[in-house]
Amino acid sequence: MTSTSMPPGLARFNTLPEDAARAALLRACASTAWAERLLAARPCATPDDLYAASDAAVAELTDADLREAMAGHPPIGRPEPGDPASAREQRGMAGASDALKAEMLGLNLAYQEKFGHVFLICATGRTGEQMRDALKERTGNTPEQEYGIVRAELGKINRIRLARLLEEASDRPTA
Repeated sequence: MTSTSMPPGLARFNTLPEDAARAALLRACASTAWAERLLAARPCATPDDLYAASDAAVAELTDADLREAMAGHPPIGRPEPGDPASAREQRGMAGASDALKAEMLGLNLAYQEKFGHVFLICATGRTGEQMRDALKERTGNTPEQEYGIVRAELGKINRIRLARLLEEASDRPTA
């Protein structure tokens, strides 16, 4: 890639009409504040610039913004029906035993009871057992500790979803 060329997916994302870009960003992360910050960062010269803008936006999210983002994530072990991204990200639970699925349901409920929000973890590449172990461990955290971890996990998830968004944008035919 020459210094003057830009990956096609990023070029397409940069030139999307604002409403279309906002909708694509909100599919990646349900936080309106995050999406607005990324819209304001356009155009990005490189994918790394987009990821850095995402990281900065996640760091600036208020607790209410984080809750809004978490509301867009289904519980681990129960991917959103009809959402291929949700199923892909939670692939580690797809082949889990009924016992593990039942255990995850109980742990998710206990976590939500304690913290008031869904257990958020970057599930990509993790097994069901790894997610269960993380859920067990994190249930012992304070709300303040957990919000810090949630923020970091959201950042990882957003980077993965943005990379996929750029891949999908580069696969689209030009008009």
